[in-house]
Formats: sequence, C-alpha cells, structure tokens
Amino acid sequence: MIIPHKQSGLTVELPQPATELPADPQPTAIVIEVFADGALRINQEAVEWDGLRGRLERIFGARANRTAFVRGDGALEFQVVAKVIDVMRAAGVSSVGLMTPGLEKLAETD
Repeated sequence: MIIPHKQSGLTVELPQPATELPADPQPTAIVIEVFADGALRINQEAVEWDGLRGRLERIFGARANRTAFVRGDGALEFQVVAKVIDVMRAAGVSSVGLMTPGLEKLAETD
C-alpha cells in the first residue's frame, strides 16, 4: 500500500515584477526657455504664450516639488523673462530659478 506524503511548511510569497511602468515619468527639473523671437518651450516642448499658464498648472498640479527654472536667450530683454516669471507664479510655481551657463554645466554633470 502506498500512502501519499503530506507536505508541510511555510507559505512563501515571492515578489512579482511590476506589471506596469509609469507611462510618462516626470522630469526632475522643469525648464521654461524663452527665445529672442518670442518662442517658448517647456523642457524642449513648444508652448504658446496663451497656453503657458494652463500647461504649467497641469504640470505642477500633482507635483510636490514646485520649483522651475527660466532660461532666456542672450539677446532677450529682461521684461520678457519677468513676464514668464509672473505667469509661472500665477500657475503655482513657488520657486523660480534663473538658468545660467554655470548652472547648465552643473546640471549636465549630475
């Protein structure tokens, strides 16, 4: 007669690989570029002046870090950069930094 062997022991739960990766990971830094011809970009993506505030509100709506940087073209008057900063503040950006060539080099080495 054969008697089946009863197994006993601890239940093991192995970690499973993630089924989904975030579709669009958020970039660490948000940089708004202002060009001499009046063009705007947010992290290399073109945006129109009349859509800047809405786009920034969507970006910063769910972010804990409300810091952004402005990079202005060398030939640009500061009033244009100040206008962008005003829109950024109205959109909820709490800390605005000016991107300088020195900061850009530092960011590239990180």
